[in-house]
Amino acid sequence: MVDVAPNGKPARRWAWPDLNRLVARPGFQRWAARFPLTRPFAARDGAQLFDLVQGFVQSQALMALVRLDVPATLLDGPRAVADLARRTDMPEARMLVLLQAGAAMGLLRRRRDGRFGLARKGAALVGVPGLAEMIRHHDVLYRDLADPVAFFRGQTDTELAGFWPYVFGAGRDVPPQEARIYSDLMTRSQELVAADTLDQVSLRGITRLMDVGGGAGVFLEAASAKSPDMQLMLFDLPNVVAEVPERLRAVERQGRLSLHPGSFKSEGLPDGADAISLIRVMYDHSDDTVRDLLAKCFAALPPGGRLIVSEPMSGGTRPDPVTDVYFALYTLAMQTGKTRSAAEISALCEAAGFVDLRVLRAHRPFVTQALTARKPL
Repeated sequence: MVDVAPNGKPARRWAWPDLNRLVARPGFQRWAARFPLTRPFAARDGAQLFDLVQGFVQSQALMALVRLDVPATLLDGPRAVADLARRTDMPEARMLVLLQAGAAMGLLRRRRDGRFGLARKGAALVGVPGLAEMIRHHDVLYRDLADPVAFFRGQTDTELAGFWPYVFGAGRDVPPQEARIYSDLMTRSQELVAADTLDQVSLRGITRLMDVGGGAGVFLEAASAKSPDMQLMLFDLPNVVAEVPERLRAVERQGRLSLHPGSFKSEGLPDGADAISLIRVMYDHSDDTVRDLLAKCFAALPPGGRLIVSEPMSGGTRPDPVTDVYFALYTLAMQTGKTRSAAEISALCEAAGFVDLRVLRAHRPFVTQALTARKPL
């Protein structure tokens, strides 16, 4: 690609393919690493590339630390390598390698006396609700990704799809033990989601809120604390709502809670709510299932009724480093789910008849992003 410079002579203007081919040359990389003006960029790009290369090793070291309860153990204070090795039945030399890796990742801190303690990030790992449980559960996803090419070609019979049997419409046939696995894991991860959603969404004017796929009632409990006079409806699979969740017993005693067992895949939603919340529900399901669910939400709401959607959302035209990597691959492994952008979710809501679509600003998009809509008057 050639342009004319101000002096009238031909000037070279790089097109992106030309520039990429230049950057891809080993000789250019060696030059860029030495040249003072390009050295910082070459060093940064190289470090970031190597971070991608070692990402799998980091995730496995993290899994080992969590499974061995090292961060939780260090909450009481720094410990010697030998002590941690004895506690975990591990050779001391190998424990040292693991602790060094934890310190290099910013989770632990090595003291001058050789003991290891928690760094701030490691303390957060212990304190974030559900985070350790989510990491423990990742061994299923790791096995699904063992052959990544086959995974992306759709040739892998993923374990993760079997881990969430409710996704396939099992409905009333979900065994109680499997329903408990689903509910327990979801409960531990929903507390942050509920808090971040309610930081974005106002409940003002809502008198009766129905949480569809509400599980153990984490979101309803948080919403009730914000609006103590609001009536609550919990809709989920029969085995999930077989009894009032412990966290909602106080609300039940106040006469503000009703349970509604059912599957939105095979049944309509009950009437009576002036707002419906879908908290981390839509991204578990295909577009066809989501269209049907939104139509049922629209039918169940009165004129002016509100819809609240909250889940991790793709960056769309601006790919997001968390939602377009972690959540996109996770939902792909589930085989029916899909991580959608705010624009895609808005379009699905509008197609169902909703208006006044608003994408709210999230403090932590890697936790959740909220969107609200309204049924026309």
